[in-house]
Amino acid sequence: MPFREINSKMVEAQVVPGQKMYSQRGAMLAYRGEVSFTPSVTGGQGGVMGMIGRRVANEQTPLMTVEGSGTVMFGHGGHHIQVINLTGETLYVEADRLLAFDGTLQQGTMFMGSQGGVMGMVRGQVTGQGLFTTTLKGHGSVAVMAHGGVIELPITPQRPIHVDPQAYVAHHGDVRNKLSTALGWRDMVGRGSGEAFQLELSGQGAVYVQASEEKL
Repeated sequence: MPFREINSKMVEAQVVPGQKMYSQRGAMLAYRGEVSFTPSVTGGQGGVMGMIGRRVANEQTPLMTVEGSGTVMFGHGGHHIQVINLTGETLYVEADRLLAFDGTLQQGTMFMGSQGGVMGMVRGQVTGQGLFTTTLKGHGSVAVMAHGGVIELPITPQRPIHVDPQAYVAHHGDVRNKLSTALGWRDMVGRGSGEAFQLELSGQGAVYVQASEEKL
C-alpha cells in the first residue's frame, strides 16, 4: 500500500480488506470509506517479546492499527513527511519519527551499540538520540517525519557520509555506523551537535538527513 504525497506535510494511503497499516497515534487527518483505528499493543512487532523490546528500548510511541476499506490521509504536527519504499532491505529509524507504515513490514528493535560499540552507546547518552532504533524490513512503504525537509544521501564503500547525529532521520542498506568526535571526552559532555559530534555511516546504502537539528 504505497503512500501518495499530497504535499510536503500530508500523505494518503489506500486501505484494503485483509491488509493492515500502522500509524502513530494522532496521525490520522481524515479518511473516506469504512476504516477502523484501534490501539496496537504489539505495534506489529510480533507478540510479547516485541512488547518487551519496546519497553527496554524506551520506545513507547503509541501506534494505531489501521484496517478496513478506504482512503486515509496522514500528517502530524506540521512536520515534513518523507516516503521511503523498501524492496526487501532493512530501514533503521527512530520510533518517534514513524508516521505510518505497511503492516507487511517486519518490525524489530536494534541496539545502536551493536553497530557502533561503546561510541554508539555514547551517542545515545550524550546527543539525546535513543540507544535503540526501530527496524522495518521487507517490501512496503514507510512514511517518516522530519523538520524542514529531507535529503537522501547515497553511501558507497568509497565515500562514507558524516552526519550530525541530531540531523539523522533514518538509513538503509549494508551500513555501519559509529560516532566520532574532534574533541576530547571532557569537551564532548553537554554538546549534542555541531562539530563536536559526527555520525559516520559507511558501507552501501543511503541515509536520510533533515534540514533542522530539532528533535521531534
